[in-house]
Amino acid sequence: MALTAIPLTGRIDSNNAQAAEAFIRASIGENADAELTLDAAGLEYISSAGLRVLLRLKKEHPALSVINVSSEIYEILDMTGFTELLTVEKAYRTISIEGCEQIGRGANGAVYRMDDDNVVKVYNDPEALDDIKSEREKAKLALVLGLPTAISYEVVKVGESYGSVFELLNARSFSSILANQPDKFGWCAAEFTSLLKKIHSVVVPEGKLPRIKDTALLWAEQTKPLLPAEEGEKLVELIHSLPDDPHMIHGDYHTKNIMLQNDEVLLIDMDTLSVGDPIFELAQIFNSFIGFHELYPEGIKAFQGFDIETGKRFFGEFMKEYLDTECETKLNEVVDKARIIGYSRLISRLVRHKELDSERGRAESAHWLSELAELLRGAKTLKFSPNELIIPAERRCLPEVLLFIDERIGKMAPSDKARMQLAVAAEEIFVNISDYAYAPGHGTAKVVIFADCENKTVTVSFEDEGAPFDPLKKEDPDVGLPLSERTPGGLGIFLTKKLTDEVGYEFRDGKNILTFLKKL
Repeated sequence: MALTAIPLTGRIDSNNAQAAEAFIRASIGENADAELTLDAAGLEYISSAGLRVLLRLKKEHPALSVINVSSEIYEILDMTGFTELLTVEKAYRTISIEGCEQIGRGANGAVYRMDDDNVVKVYNDPEALDDIKSEREKAKLALVLGLPTAISYEVVKVGESYGSVFELLNARSFSSILANQPDKFGWCAAEFTSLLKKIHSVVVPEGKLPRIKDTALLWAEQTKPLLPAEEGEKLVELIHSLPDDPHMIHGDYHTKNIMLQNDEVLLIDMDTLSVGDPIFELAQIFNSFIGFHELYPEGIKAFQGFDIETGKRFFGEFMKEYLDTECETKLNEVVDKARIIGYSRLISRLVRHKELDSERGRAESAHWLSELAELLRGAKTLKFSPNELIIPAERRCLPEVLLFIDERIGKMAPSDKARMQLAVAAEEIFVNISDYAYAPGHGTAKVVIFADCENKTVTVSFEDEGAPFDPLKKEDPDVGLPLSERTPGGLGIFLTKKLTDEVGYEFRDGKNILTFLKKL
């Protein structure tokens, strides 16, 4: 149990220390076992006599804390070792943001430029001190783990709430750059993606950050009752089945939270740091640039500073950079998975803020629920891999298959000959699946690529769920026969074996899996 903070006022010196102590004890009354907090907002002076009062109180109340301490009083407590003996919190400087430019906005507050050197993040919640402490600790962790982020050096009072002050010399947000320097579009997209990949590469020590999956399951549970029963159950199961992932997630990654300071790109707004699968991050990014603004596109201008067309174009360019592909099928696959989580987050937001009965809330919920239900009907998993492509097993899709494979091996700089041989082998296998695996019906093929840069080899697997068939059992054609004696068939797999270094087949878990390895 904690007492209401007991105020200390004026002076506590040799002449009145005894009276001050009597006042404090009378205020404690019968609550001798309570946690004791002294509010020093009105304390102007303290001598050694006052310090002895604090010592006696500390012995009786081990959890004693003194809050709202002025700089002058703090200096005395610090030089006498009292800041090590008990909890001492400085008073918060009061500032005004009137007339200040808003340069960023996140889930829990907005960032304002105070002057050329400093910015302040003002929190929405007037009881935000615990949130501020948490964010500062997360920012320190991110910095220790190698991420470029600003660290707050002061907590201040702003109106009825609190803020964190950061030194950001002449920093500009990426939103501002996109809005005012359209020629920097490509640069912003590349830097935005590069920083996110760096974040997602960081493995966080266990227990240091919360799991985003736990939060996403809450979104799903709040959305579930508004969906058809089957789709509602599926939404929860899809999120629940995602494996735990110790890699860092920013959680509110958009162009207002990325700053450029003296040619250095910095992260701000670190209160949403967590760990989890990157699909959760991609969902939030989709919402920032598209999802939240689908019915009311004018809203992105107020939020980001640029129009919806810029937002869509930027998101599209980012996804191509992040997945390192121009393959539309791959891009759509991952975006659709992100949309599932993104829409559930938006719908749960309407639920939490009790906006379902407003005109706008009804329109948005109807739209997002319709989109979400349709996506869920075709979804099998929310997990994705940049090195896997699931595509209709149809000849028309061959160019995308070959493009995808070529993109994955591009960094290995294969010779033109090796690139062509790999393409021919891939074409023969994919066309064979397209023509025969599901005939007379339709299905999909899965292409999995592993590029071993160290050993200069690439392994490509083709999977289908058609009837079991091992093409390697077919006898090689006699290529020495004259044309009149040859029969059609068998040349495709023959070419594949000749153009690659290893070929293997297995039927596993109801799937035909044909794999070949090529040395580059």
